[in-house]
Amino acid sequence: MARRTRSLREFQLSLGERLRTATTRAALSSRLGFQVGSDNWFVALHQVSEVIPVPNAVPVPLTQPWFRGVANVRGNLYSIVDFQAFQGREVVTAGMERRVILISERLLGGAGFVVSRMLGLRNPDQFTKLERPADAAPWVGGVYEAAGGTRWMELDLPELVRQPGFLEVGA
Repeated sequence: MARRTRSLREFQLSLGERLRTATTRAALSSRLGFQVGSDNWFVALHQVSEVIPVPNAVPVPLTQPWFRGVANVRGNLYSIVDFQAFQGREVVTAGMERRVILISERLLGGAGFVVSRMLGLRNPDQFTKLERPADAAPWVGGVYEAAGGTRWMELDLPELVRQPGFLEVGA
């Protein structure tokens, strides 16, 4: 009986360890899909803190047009950037599907960016990696194609938050 109990305990520990490893591996490989204008993007899930509806932002004078302002998110101030406008495209201020992706505190505390809509979790193993265009922005980590031929770009958040243009919001 003691031997059977020990076997069962070892099996449970082994199973628990395999589940933790699989969950961690899945979390590291998962990407969060979103749309900015007509472009499809995804970002590594561990680089994102959370996704929220677009909060009311207080405009800050003498800042870049893509800087939406500062918003209170559960008692913490966040700088909000319109990612579409940051890329030099027209600012879109309407739309029920728009969301703010808050950047992980490990990368940059108190910052988020507005996207057109969320597209859910994506598995990068289901995409074909394409050649990165020479004229791609530095924060484009890669370009991919889905099975249906849809083009996706990977957002390299660590590279984006290192960009002086992203950090310097003053006009």
